[in-house]
Amino acid sequence: MTEEHAVFRLAYDKVDEASEPLLASIKQRLPELVEILNQVSGHWGFEDGFYRFYHQSFKVYGLQAQTVQIREALASLNPGKEMHPWFCRILDEGTGHEFVPEANQDWLAHTRPILEAFFHARTMLEFAVKYGRELEHAPAMMPSGWAALLCLYNMRWQQLGTPLGKPDSGGTAPADLSPHHDTRFEM
Repeated sequence: MTEEHAVFRLAYDKVDEASEPLLASIKQRLPELVEILNQVSGHWGFEDGFYRFYHQSFKVYGLQAQTVQIREALASLNPGKEMHPWFCRILDEGTGHEFVPEANQDWLAHTRPILEAFFHARTMLEFAVKYGRELEHAPAMMPSGWAALLCLYNMRWQQLGTPLGKPDSGGTAPADLSPHHDTRFEM
C-alpha cells in the first residue's frame, strides 16, 4: 500500500460519530427499505409512471403515492429531525395533485413536478439502501451518496460548521460557504 493510499485509508476509517445513529437506523430498517425500493423500482412503479408521463396519461399521478411512501420511510429514519428544505419543497410541489382534464393543455407544468419529486425521493432511498448495505460505520471521509443523505437530514451543513446549520429554503447556501470549493476536508 502506498503512503497516499494509507493516508486515504486512515481518513476513511475515521468514524463520524454524529451520523452513526442514522446509519444504525438505516441498517435496522434495511429489509423494509429494500422492499419499498423494489416496489417503487418495479414495472408498476418507476417504469410505468415514466411511460405514463410521455404517454400523457393521468396515471402518472399515481407516482405521488409512492413518493409519499418513500418520504415517510426516509423521515422515520431520523425521527424528530427536519429534512432538507429543498427536498421538502420539491416533494411538496410534486405531491397532492389530482388530475383535471385542463392539465392536458399544459402537461409539463402539471406533471413534471410529480416526476421530479419521485426521482428525488427514490434516489435518496437508493442511497439509504446502498450505504446501509455497504458501510460498516459512518465515515468522516465519505462517498458522495452518503454525503447527500446527510444533506437530506441537514447533518452535512452542521459538519461543515456553518452558522445556520443548513441552507435556507429559498435555494441558497449560507454566504460564508462556497458550495464549489470547500477546503476543510482536503488532505
